Order: sequence, then structure tokens, then C-alpha cells
Amino acid sequence: MSRCYAETRVELRRDPLLTAAALAASGLHGEYLVHEGPSEWSYGGGALATLTLDREGARLSHDGGDGDGTFLPWDGPPLDSVRALLARVPVEGWRAYGWAAFELSYATGGAREHLGAERLLHLVVPRTEIRFTATAATVRAADEAGLAAAVEALNSPAPPLRSARPLPPGALGAGRAEYTAAVEATVRDIADGQLQKSILSRAVDVPGDIDLIGTYVLGRRANTPARSFLLDLGGIEAAGFSPETVVEVTGDGLVTSQPLAGTRALTDDPGRNGALREELLTCPKEVHEHAVSVKAGVDELADVCEPGSVAVSEFMAVRERGSVQHLASRVTGRLSGPYGPWDAFGAVFPAVTASGIPKSAAYEAIRRHEPGRRGLYSGAVLVADHSGALDAALVLRSVFRAAGRTWLRAGAGVVSQSSADREFEETAEKLRSVSGFLVPSAAAQDPAGPPLAGSLAR
Repeated sequence: MSRCYAETRVELRRDPLLTAAALAASGLHGEYLVHEGPSEWSYGGGALATLTLDREGARLSHDGGDGDGTFLPWDGPPLDSVRALLARVPVEGWRAYGWAAFELSYATGGAREHLGAERLLHLVVPRTEIRFTATAATVRAADEAGLAAAVEALNSPAPPLRSARPLPPGALGAGRAEYTAAVEATVRDIADGQLQKSILSRAVDVPGDIDLIGTYVLGRRANTPARSFLLDLGGIEAAGFSPETVVEVTGDGLVTSQPLAGTRALTDDPGRNGALREELLTCPKEVHEHAVSVKAGVDELADVCEPGSVAVSEFMAVRERGSVQHLASRVTGRLSGPYGPWDAFGAVFPAVTASGIPKSAAYEAIRRHEPGRRGLYSGAVLVADHSGALDAALVLRSVFRAAGRTWLRAGAGVVSQSSADREFEETAEKLRSVSGFLVPSAAAQDPAGPPLAGSLAR
């Protein structure tokens, strides 16, 4: 028997960013995900159903239970199991929130030899869902008590705004020798014909205890993302300002991907920014990197879309994303009859702009040159629902926390014309989208430090 949400509508008069901060800080649920979409924000907290995927298979459990529910052992493409289990979710009008790790990409076709014990995907159908704008919110909860608690949390004050403590410039230079050596080795691999492009990334540890909610608010005010998110879900916390979507699917089957490739810094000097913009638009290396990424995006969508429906609706626009500016294009198509949103996601995941071309060879380069797993970095934050709509934001420009460690990560696209020093500089430019807005926790905040004027509640 399907469960139904209790629902109400609440009038609001507050910046949605502050509403998101208030909900995250309210303690309404131990696990939650905040998602900023193109026209509204969403909060999903708690779990009526949880769907997870690892190298053993996919599991659907109910009301937070670990032992109940349905388990599908690994058998072919893993997203087939995800689709099958979502069809069994006993919640009317369900909407799922969650994330996919980059390593899910290694499971293409059901292969598991490069998978460890890590979780590859974590989705929840929340006990409480709040979708809101600056003027109104629709609140849904599993019962009337949960609905009342959600409305109270929705109207709770946002936490006070504290000052950021940016990472010192020298911290962003960590690992230069190792990273540039990896870039040079990849350029040689490209010259040998092993691949066309690979995105190599590096991590930077963040010392001390960070207030992720405060960091999210300050970082969002300073960034201009395609999507943003704040989450504490499935053993990882993250705040991010996604520069692009992996894929967007509407309920009637319109599919869009948004490849961004080609980068220059965005500074406080408009004249300098204009010069860098022109350099970006005319640099052979950047234009080549972007063009091959768009071509790959077209080819991927063609596998699941109606013949003749795939088109480049925007080509080589320049999008400002926090501390950088990118070449940006949009590729659109119409799903063909047999295919649904998870087929579209599987066709393009991971984003070509965070992996490489061809992807299989790029994966090998990433495994060879990057120590450890990427996890959520360059994976996706997902919102999907019963109608067939799906929105997957690329996880870049983010701060992560798990198992007592806090870190940032950024990468750059390596092609045949790449300069190792320039690619390292590009990673530092991208890291600044987050590194300048790190807020220490209340316990770690220096009482003598200068407070930031005002409060989140205003």
C-alpha cells in the first residue's frame, strides 16, 4: 500500500538562501540535502525509503531500516537495478534526493574490477520535503506531527553569520610537483594516441573544524553556480557551487547537458577579466578542449535520444562561475521510446568535462595518476521523481567532510597542447571559488577576529 504525504503551503518573505541555512541548522533531521534548482530550492530530510548501490548490488530499505526491503545482486548495468527499485517505492508522488560517486562510472556495463567497498550511490525519499522560493513554500511530511515540525523549522531564524578564514595562498600550492608530473605524463600518453583528453585533479586538506552551513551561505553569495547544494547524507557532508549540470531530464523526455570546458580566472578587475575572456575565446588549446567535449556530449545523448533530435543549442558562450570563467555550451535531445531518465543519466555520467575522452582511457589515467578514490568529487548530486524528471548537478567547487577529514578538490583538462604549470594554476583558480569562504566552527572561531557585519537572519 502506498503512503501519502501530509501537505501544506506557507507564505514566506525571506531570501531562499537564508531559508536553506535555517532548515539545515534546525536539527529537524540527522541527514538532509538542500538543492538549489533553476527556479526553486528544495530540502529533503529523513528517509521514508533509502536506495543504495555498492559493488555487491542495490538495496531498497524503508523508514531508515538496514535489514528490511529488497536487495538486487549485481547483474548487468547497475542503473537498471536503481530504476527497478525506484519503481517499488511505496510513496505516492515520491521524489528522491541523493548523490552518485565518481566511481560509479567504473561500473559501466556491470564491470566491478575497479570498485572497492565504497558506496556508489545513495538516494532517499525523504520523510520531509520542502520546496520553496522567496515568497512561498510547499511542505510535505510523512505525518501531521512531522508537518508541524517542518513548518516550525521553516520559520526558524537562520544562524548568525560569522567571518570566513580563507586558506592561505600557499596552501593552494600543495602538491605542485606531483600534479605537474602527472600532467606531463598524460600529455605523453595523448601524444602516443592512448586518449584525447583527461581531467586530472588534486586535493587540498582544510585544517580545523569548519562550519559547513556558514561556508555554504558565504560561498553561495560569492559564486554564480548553475546549481548549489548542502548535504549531510550517507556518511559524507558537502557544500558546493556546481558550475554545470551533468544532465537535466524533464517529465516529458527533454534532455539537456551543459558541458563547460576551457577556463580563465575571474578577478576584481573588469578590464583584466575582459582581456582574459578574449584570450579564452581565441586560445587554440581551450577551444580544442571545449569542442571535443561538446562532440562527446552529442555522441552520448545520441545513444538514447530520437534520431535527429540532438542539437547544440548554445555553443561557446562564456559563463562566470565564482573565481573563474568558462566556455559553455548546451546539448539537447528528446528521449526515444524505450529510454527513461536513468538511461540518460547513464549515457552521460560521469560528465565528460570531469573525466575525459574516451572515457575508458581517461579512467585509466585518473586511476594511474590520482592517489585514492574521488568519491563525491566529480560525481553528481541528484534529484529525481516519479514523473520521470531528473536533475543531476556536477559536484565541483565544493568542500567535503568525512571520517574526520575536511578537504577541497579541483581539476583541469589535459589535452595535447597542455602546459603543466598552466593546468596547476587553473586548479588553484578553481579552488579559490571555495577556499576564500571557509567559516570556522563556533568553537574554532577566533573571538578576536573581525566579525562580519550583520546576520543571516536579516
